[in-house]
Amino acid sequence: MLPAINPENYLTADMNILEIKDLKKYFPIKSGVFSRTVNNVKAVDGVDLNIEKGTTLGLVGESGCGKSTLGKTIIKLLNPTEGQIVFDGNDITGFNTAEVRPLRKDMQMIFQNPYGSLNPRMNVESLVTEGMEIHNIHSKPERKEIAVDLLEKVGLAKYTLNKYPHEFSGGQRQRIAIARALAVKPSFIVCDEPVSALDVSVQAQIVNLLQSLQDEFDLTYLFISHDLRVVKHISDMVAVMYLGKIVEIATSEEIYENPMHPYTKILISAIPDIKKSRENRKIVISGDVPNPIDPPSGCSFHPRCPIAEDKCKISTPELADKGGNQMVACHLA
Repeated sequence: MLPAINPENYLTADMNILEIKDLKKYFPIKSGVFSRTVNNVKAVDGVDLNIEKGTTLGLVGESGCGKSTLGKTIIKLLNPTEGQIVFDGNDITGFNTAEVRPLRKDMQMIFQNPYGSLNPRMNVESLVTEGMEIHNIHSKPERKEIAVDLLEKVGLAKYTLNKYPHEFSGGQRQRIAIARALAVKPSFIVCDEPVSALDVSVQAQIVNLLQSLQDEFDLTYLFISHDLRVVKHISDMVAVMYLGKIVEIATSEEIYENPMHPYTKILISAIPDIKKSRENRKIVISGDVPNPIDPPSGCSFHPRCPIAEDKCKISTPELADKGGNQMVACHLA
């Protein structure tokens, strides 16, 4: 686990490989003959976050809260609407496609659906070596040798080089996707729900694989998931996201043992635990996630919060130190 958070320098630590400040990603809604923008879907709405080199930050929250959009915006698959992205000391916020392309060697992404992210017309050798070819890394024989080595590291044999994605199981395809991401020797990988489509037994294999590869290649992960059990197992730090905003950040141990934000408490209570009685197992939450086109005023969680007060409807809480080595955006925490 990481040492205790120092809230005063949490967002400016020298050891951070990534710092994002007030990051926003809005998707315009157009209407009328002239396709004028009439509103915006506020998928990411003012996120401050950092990730220390060599660690894993788990990002959790309900489906539709903006987790995947945040990950794609961070590595510039989507251009931010506002805010700042600093990667390895360089401000990449305004980088265009040509400027971002060299960064792809350092920033990679493992997608949720391994079959959808692998070109079905390319065999495994082409898939794994494609990045090296694009960035003109190594000679062709060296690329094949590296591909074989990477496949062995992720648990696949050399003979799979000539096979195609449809010939593999879901877990095997995800291993191919991991090998492809590692081929260009990145320092930072966004893992976007990398095990959600896999069987539980295969999930454990992939998570353990990611951990061993992190130690071997000195990788930094942003691990996005809605499965809090998986996040607890792999993460050093955990950030909880709700309706485009971060509502709590803490070490993995602290956030699971002592959640402070009401939303975090609800998520933690939903984790299956045979040691809990049925009455104490789950905190019931009412209502649905609000519309990101028109989010509630004040605290965005207040319409569903069991302890909300009048000030929660008016004033937006800032992410701040609430004691216990945790940063929480809640008036009542």
